Amino acid sequence: MKIIHLISIILIVAISGCTTVPEHRSVPENLITKVELAEITNARFWGDELPKFTRETLLKMSHAEARENFSGIYAKPHNYLAISGGGANGAFGAGILAGWSAAGTRPEFTMVTGVSTGALTAPFAFLGPDYDEQLKKVFTTTSTKDIATKRNVIAVAFGDSMAKTDPLKKLLKKYITEEMIEAIATETKRGRRLFIGTVNLEAGRPVIWNIGSIAASNREDKVELIHNILLASASIPVAFPPVTIAVEADGVIYDELHVDGGTGSQVFVYPAALDWRKITKILKVQGKPNVYVIRNSFLDPNYLGMKRNLLPIGIRTIDSLIRTQGIGDLYQIYALTKRDGNEFNLAYIPSDFIEKPLEGFDPVYMTKLFERGYQMGVGGYPWKKAPPGFIIH
Repeated sequence: MKIIHLISIILIVAISGCTTVPEHRSVPENLITKVELAEITNARFWGDELPKFTRETLLKMSHAEARENFSGIYAKPHNYLAISGGGANGAFGAGILAGWSAAGTRPEFTMVTGVSTGALTAPFAFLGPDYDEQLKKVFTTTSTKDIATKRNVIAVAFGDSMAKTDPLKKLLKKYITEEMIEAIATETKRGRRLFIGTVNLEAGRPVIWNIGSIAASNREDKVELIHNILLASASIPVAFPPVTIAVEADGVIYDELHVDGGTGSQVFVYPAALDWRKITKILKVQGKPNVYVIRNSFLDPNYLGMKRNLLPIGIRTIDSLIRTQGIGDLYQIYALTKRDGNEFNLAYIPSDFIEKPLEGFDPVYMTKLFERGYQMGVGGYPWKKAPPGFIIH
């Protein structure tokens, strides 16, 4: 019996030592819509409702006030870019952007949005062609070990994820530098916007973060905060741990848990609750705004023979859900563009790209996909004017 007791104690110590999860101070349900980021206003809003800043400030601005606050985008043509999730397939969008730059026809984007792998692309896309080479490095030299490390079986059973994202944190620190964040702040002051999507796990709602507002703030930890938001947007639930973001209400600090924005939507431009025609009128936008959507995924259905085993059935089911959810998001964006008088433009991975990755983030596969996107971009990408399956009359 003594040996059994000793073994039990060793196992308990081993488990407790391997499965420690950070303490979590949840936001009380009655405060979930009231908490704020300390020292920063208008840093974020719910992705499923009209933003407070828009409702209370922007829609009430005179043309003189709009010209002063949005000097870089007032009375000019507008171009919006939405970049989707897709993991390693983000190499496609990176290639499209680089090829577009090389063609000399890429516009300055008035607004850029990103989700998941699109969140990692978005800051580079926002700052323009000067950052294409860095973006290429991110999506052609990164491997799975640069994203996450596996946990052991005991840690998985008693922890909050199957892997740790410490390598991805290092990658963000390497590429999303203080200099880059200052450049984002400068562009934000001109009126341009960079938005990143996450999902508040406990509220079960999408959150859209105004990265430029954070970059232009005086918070000492703004660089780390931006890194955490980007990390959260790419943190697939169960696979990766949720990211804790500190918030404040009535002088009390709480924790929010944020995960992959793709669990809310695979791609977004702006909430449906916004009357975009009013905004373009206030800003005196010239011509019809162009909405460019890069879907880092295949949209055509593909056949895959199945074994009646739990894991392949589960993986196939999730893949199918993501594909159909992404198509649904494209239809919503298309409907919004038609409602609001914008031009819809869509790019996605062509079905004749048949290379297969050997791991989650395979540099060889990603390089080939980047090059395919680049060639399509430099050749003048034939942007689709409607989602797949939609008949234009």
